[in-house]
Amino acid sequence: MRSSRAVLPALILAALLGASVPAAASASTPDEVDPQIAQMLDDIPGGVLVDAHHAVWPALDMEVTAPQAAQGFAARAVGGCATGRVCVYSGSALTGVAVSWGTCGVLSVPGGFVVRSLADARTSGYAQARNSAGSVLATASAGGWANVGGTSTTVRCVL
Repeated sequence: MRSSRAVLPALILAALLGASVPAAASASTPDEVDPQIAQMLDDIPGGVLVDAHHAVWPALDMEVTAPQAAQGFAARAVGGCATGRVCVYSGSALTGVAVSWGTCGVLSVPGGFVVRSLADARTSGYAQARNSAGSVLATASAGGWANVGGTSTTVRCVL
């Protein structure tokens, strides 16, 4: 009798855990994924969908985040650009869909993504939005941001 009492709570716990997994796994169905996130996942190999508004490319150290109704940001962030990252946005003044990188160098802007603003949430250096000829379209110093005019194909991050 004693062994069945010990097994029953374990079975209930296992059933509850098993029942909660499908609910979590189905939290972001393909219909709910932001269309710009879905497009980037189709265009750039190696992307991993984190949730309906966020995808990452581990090999590129790149993230894409679509805006949500309310987001909290770290105190050292620049707008929605997390501390230590360089970000470009599809809208002016750090609005719209964001692409961010955690590495420095010459970073390729994903094809089809139109850059309208740039943020540098690092503690030193600067980031530049550049066109295909290498001309600087905008510069954001560490801890700052800038609107971008023209067509940016790369972001150059300098330490």
